[in-house]
Amino acid sequence: MALPVIDRLTDAINAHDLDALAGCFAPGFVCTWPAHPSRSFTGRDQVRRNWEMLFQACPDLRAAMTAHVRAGDAVWGEWEFAGTQRNGSPFHQLGVIIVAAEGELISRARFYMEPVDAPSA
Repeated sequence: MALPVIDRLTDAINAHDLDALAGCFAPGFVCTWPAHPSRSFTGRDQVRRNWEMLFQACPDLRAAMTAHVRAGDAVWGEWEFAGTQRNGSPFHQLGVIIVAAEGELISRARFYMEPVDAPSA
C-alpha cells in the first residue's frame, strides 16, 4: 500500500482539483529534480502554480502511479502522466518520483520524469 496522501494526490490530479492537490503538500515542501536542477523549487504555493499551468496546457491530463515500493517514510513510485495539449499534441511522461511524507503531508519529492519519445515510423 502506498502512503494515503499519494492516493489523495492522484485523485486530486485526476479531478483537476487545485485546492485538494495543494492540500497534499507541506508548506515547506521541497521538490528536487536531480537531472534538471533548474526545475527544483520549494513551497506548496509553487506546487499549485505548476499544476495550474499543467491543467491549462493539458485539460485532460491524467496521472497514475503504476508501481511502487515503500521504504520508511518514502514511496518510490513509477508514474505516468498523459493527456492532450491544447494544441492537439500528445502529452506523455513516464518516470520515477520518490515521495516522502511527514504525517499526512508530502514534505519532499525527487522527480525523474521525462517525456516519452514518439514511436519512430
